Amino acid sequence: MKIFETERLVIKRLENRDKHCFSELLTDPRILELIPQNAFTENQVTERFTKNLHLKRSDLRDRQCACGIFIKGQKELIGLALFLINKDNEKELGYRFRVDYWGHGYGKETTKGMLRYYFEHMHVNKVTADVNIANLGSVKILNTFMTPVKEFFNERDNCTDRTYEITKAQWLKQDYKQ
Repeated sequence: MKIFETERLVIKRLENRDKHCFSELLTDPRILELIPQNAFTENQVTERFTKNLHLKRSDLRDRQCACGIFIKGQKELIGLALFLINKDNEKELGYRFRVDYWGHGYGKETTKGMLRYYFEHMHVNKVTADVNIANLGSVKILNTFMTPVKEFFNERDNCTDRTYEITKAQWLKQDYKQ
């Protein structure tokens, strides 16, 4: 099931064949260092993968979901688009990519597509995102679309995070919404 597409990417539900690449996204230390997050165990990977395998569109509204990011015309999973719910019960976006796909503009393209989907299809009024401030690539992406609203020390992840947000009204005023 396709959720949305961008100029170069398709964001869709995961399939069984995606598990190996999904596992890489939850275990590769180069990826996890920037989040930061500990590597998942094999059982945790399987549990998380299974939970997201048979998503329905309505799940994006009601629970945290991971959808696959694919280059159009290719079958290999390159990343995850994360439809999250923060501690204040607000919609939050997240993403991560396999290392070979860093630096190609896919994060910016995914963020723009996710914001469009949240505002135009899910009709939410505000979207947030949290980022480890040491993750300079993601900080740059979020600064493009959203406004930083606070910084805090994240004890669980032992890093300083920054929270960003954008409202639907702000999104509609921006040139990049097309």
